[in-house]
This record gives sequence, structure tokens and C-alpha cells, in this order.
Amino acid sequence: MPEIELPNPHELEERREKSFTRRVALVTSVYAVALAIAALGGNSYGREMLLAQQKASDQWSFYQARSIREHQYRGQKLRLEADLVERGPAMREAARAKAEALLQRFADEEKRYNTTKEPIKAEAEKLEQERDRAEKRVFNFEFAEVFLQISIVLASVSILATSRPMFGVSLVAAVLGAVLTGNGFRLLFTLPFGH
Repeated sequence: MPEIELPNPHELEERREKSFTRRVALVTSVYAVALAIAALGGNSYGREMLLAQQKASDQWSFYQARSIREHQYRGQKLRLEADLVERGPAMREAARAKAEALLQRFADEEKRYNTTKEPIKAEAEKLEQERDRAEKRVFNFEFAEVFLQISIVLASVSILATSRPMFGVSLVAAVLGAVLTGNGFRLLFTLPFGH
């Protein structure tokens, strides 16, 4: 009868541990790539958010300047109207005609500033919507980064402890991070605890 050599149980356990370690290390590198993508998306949309906020602020400043000019012309018009009521009959014809022409000019300028500020307001509101959308994206990326970092740490611990359950938890955290990264790009759903 030929002699059969049975493998050493310690060698089998060592091979299994090496195989587990390799697989977890490979998966951890995928986690790291997903983390890099989430960070890149967060940085990109963060810049977009800041730029939209800056542009919206500029538009609101422009809108406010138009409103101030409108109110200045309205104030001058009202003052001139009061002057004409008070001194109108005593004014010479040429002075009265000049005051009435100036009154018409003030009224026209007031109207012009009133009508030209509305498109500025609409643009500012549009930029605020862009800012808000970018902010929602950034929020997703921030949480994605947290979950992906946690998954990397848990995977590393699973290697050290040779713990498959710990690796399973790292997979769950990584899936959450990947879903949030995808949602950061697509905004398929809104996080209930967002900004």
C-alpha cells in the first residue's frame, strides 16, 4: 500500500491566510481608487459651489446697486414734484418747462433701473440654485469619503486579525461609500440629513 502524505494543517492555514490577505489587499486597493474618485468629485464640485456663490453675490450686488439708483431717482423725482407743487405758479415759464423736463427724465431713469434689475435678480437666483445643487453633491462626496476611509481601515484590521466578518463590514462601508460617490455625480436621491 502506497503511503499518502497528508498536508500539514499549519501549512494549509498559512496558505489560506495568505490567500485571504492577498484578496483583501487587492480589494483595499479598489477602495483606495474609489476614495480618490470621491475626493476628486468633492473637490471639483466644491470649487463649482464656491464659484457659483461668488457669481451670485456679484449679481446681488449689481441688483442692489440698480435698486439704489432707482430709489435715488425716485427720491429726486418726488422732491422735484413737491417743488413744482409749491413753487410752480410763481416760476417763470422757462424754469417750469426745464423742471418738468427734468422731472420726466428722473421718472424715465427710475423706470429704466426698475426694469433692468429684474433679469439681474433672475440670474442671481439661477446661480444660487447651481450653488445649492453643487452643495448637495459635495455633501454626498464628503460622506462617501468617510465611508471609504472607514472601509480601508476595517479591511486593514481584517488582514491583521484574519477576520472575515471584519472584512464583510468593510465591504458594507465601501458599498455605502461607492453609492454616495455615484449619487454625488448623479444626484439620484437627496440625503435626508443634508445641508
